[in-house]
Parts: sequence; structure tokens; C-alpha cells
Amino acid sequence: MSRVAVVLLNLGTPEAPTPRAVRRYLREFLSDRRVVETHPALWRPILEAVVLTVRPRASAAKYASVWTADGSPLLVHSRAQRDGVAAALASGDIDVRVAMTYGSPSLSSVLDDLSADGLQRVLVVPLYPQYSGSSAGAALDALRRHGLRRRDTPEIRTVRSFPEDEGYIDALARAVEASWVERGRPDVAAGDRLLLSYHSVPVAMIEAGDPYAEECARTTAALTQRLGLPREGVVETFQSVFGPAQWHGPATIDTVAALARSGTRRLDVVCPGFVSDCLETLEEIDMLNREAFVEAGGVDFSYVPWGNSNQPWVDALAAIVRQHLGGWPVGACTPEEPVKNSSPLEVR
Repeated sequence: MSRVAVVLLNLGTPEAPTPRAVRRYLREFLSDRRVVETHPALWRPILEAVVLTVRPRASAAKYASVWTADGSPLLVHSRAQRDGVAAALASGDIDVRVAMTYGSPSLSSVLDDLSADGLQRVLVVPLYPQYSGSSAGAALDALRRHGLRRRDTPEIRTVRSFPEDEGYIDALARAVEASWVERGRPDVAAGDRLLLSYHSVPVAMIEAGDPYAEECARTTAALTQRLGLPREGVVETFQSVFGPAQWHGPATIDTVAALARSGTRRLDVVCPGFVSDCLETLEEIDMLNREAFVEAGGVDFSYVPWGNSNQPWVDALAAIVRQHLGGWPVGACTPEEPVKNSSPLEVR
């Protein structure tokens, strides 16, 4: 029997909306040199004495505002995507699992479990449509560190990014169009806008060669064309800044208020870089940014979820997985009857 594994790898989440759990999660996350590039000798005292003393309680309250009966939204949606992709692949020889770069279930623990189950071919899919060293790069670093600590490592494939993938863009567009069916298409001439909010990164990373901003621009252009909107009807912004560094902008929170003050009454917001709703979309966008828009004079603010377990996104993710599994034999075979097909999904 020849079996392969697919690991859907997301950022991570605290195990509970409590200061202790958030502190543990933030310590791991903010200790990664890919995330904070300041030398540890300078950053560690600030992290321990300031950030991990002040931030966990405030962040825990924010997590509590979006926590579900089943746990963290990010983990709940990631598991739903796992189940959806497994159903779309429809092969008992493809084992789909979820892992996190930080927190639980850790990538190392999932890979160890796969090894214990005898799976030696693994496709790792970082769930970041746009590549950045601080996101997908950090995820792939975790994969490499795991290999360095093991004597017997599996055969690994990875997905780098997919900023213009046709299925991904279609999933975004169909979610926006579904909201327009209910609310009407925005009147760009009257000042209505579609705002695309991506997670920001420090300017220093981009200046050092990180391709993230360019890949975000490619997604924005592809989605704008797919929706048939004039370019002035779409606004690209960046959210979730942290600390005193200069961050790539324009900032989402500043832009929504500026648009309202300039006469934009309706604002539709979608977050193309977040495949699962989480703190950054549910609290930061749908609560904090909504409030900023209305307080500045805006009238109609609509956050448009697009990923999660929505079928167009699950289908797009399954198609990405199929493409990257191509050429790996999957299913039962004997030395006398080798697998001849090039598609792993044609063997049952």
C-alpha cells in the first residue's frame, strides 16, 4: 500500500482565551527570528519584561470576544478545511491533517505521528496565499528544523504561495458576489469601495527583498479584473501592525476612517490573505475597523468572509493539493504491477 499525507499548515492560536495561554503562544510566536528580526540580545528583554507582561491580558480579552463553543475560530475552520479537502480528494490513500507553526497541534508532532503511521511522502501546504518570510518562510523553517532533529525523514513537497491561483481568486470573487446579491453591487461612481485588507509586514523586510507586497498587488489586480470593477473602486490596505517599526501601508484602520471622512458611505471589506477567520478578521476588521468607519461618518460597513469551509475555497485548496501531488504513486501496487499513471487521484 502506497499512501501519502497532506499537512495543511496555518500560523497557530492560543489553546484558550486566557492570559496564561496567550502568553505561552506569544512567547513562541514572537521569539521567531523570522517574525521579529531584531537580535535576541536586544529583543528578548523587551519581549519578557514588556510585551509578555502587558499584552497577554488585553489579547486574551480580544480572543474571548471571538472564541466559539468549539474553540479557536482559526483551529475550527482549519479542521473544517481538512475535512473538506479530504472529502474532495475522495481517496483513502491520502491522509489530510492540520498543523500549526506555533502552538498546537505542532508541525513536529503531526509529522512524527505520520511517520509512526508509516507515511513517508508528505505534502506540506502553508495556508498563506502570498509568500512572506515571516509567514510561509517561518512555516517552512519549522519544517526544516524538524528534519534536522530526525534521523529518518520523509519525502517532502511544499507549496510556496498561490497569489493568482484561478480557484483561489474565484473563491474570493464568489464570496464578494454572493454578498452583492443580497446588498446590491457597489456604486463606485457614488464613492462606494471594495477594500482588500492584507496582513502587514515591516518595511525593512520588503526593502531586504521580501516579495510579499508584490504578491499582494498581484492578488488585488487579479481579483479586481475577475469582479469587473474599475481600479478606483478597489482599495488595497494592510492591517495588524505591531511595535514601533515602520510597517508597509497604507494602514487599514487609517484608511477606513479617511474614506468615511471623504464621503464613502458604503465599504465592503474582504481579507484575501486570511483563509480562515481569526482574531485579525473577526475582532480587528469586523469590530474595530467597523467602529472606526462608522465613527468617521460611514454608514454601511460589510465584512465579507470568503474562506473557512466555503465550498469554492475548499475546492480551490483541493485543486492546489492535487496539482502538487502529481507524480506520486498512491494506492496499492505490487512490483509486478507498478503504478503507471501521473495523477495520484486516478488510482483507487
